[in-house]
Amino acid sequence: MYNTCMHSDPAKVLRKHGVQVTAQRLAILRVVAARPHATADVIAEGVRADIGAISRQAVYDSLGLLVEKGIVRRIQPAGSPARYEDRVGDNHHHLICRVCGKTVDVSCAIGEAPCLTADDDAQFQIDEAEVIFWGTCPQCLQNVSGISA
Repeated sequence: MYNTCMHSDPAKVLRKHGVQVTAQRLAILRVVAARPHATADVIAEGVRADIGAISRQAVYDSLGLLVEKGIVRRIQPAGSPARYEDRVGDNHHHLICRVCGKTVDVSCAIGEAPCLTADDDAQFQIDEAEVIFWGTCPQCLQNVSGISA
């Protein structure tokens, strides 16, 4: 079972993790819940639309803290800025369109976290496996070929 702020009271989630509740952090959590896989710049725009002025650095600092506390998950696909989501704790993976960048969640194919087993764990205690599947989304396929996907 995964934790997501969208299904909980964000203020309670912050308190549960020992994080001070501020208007900025609440706004960031609302934006992350509403726009999964958004970049920090997109989150900052959403927060500004919600509560007014906030610096880019304040958004980055808050996101860093929320990631550190396990409230928000940060993913960084190759060649892309970091993206943030509030679906944490379930070790899911992502599918990303090479054309438009659309990102969707993909549940683990087998078992529980980590859902993949390393050939040689080098005596690490592995707790997460991160997989990104790359391809072309149905909309981009349709735009390229003019055929329904």
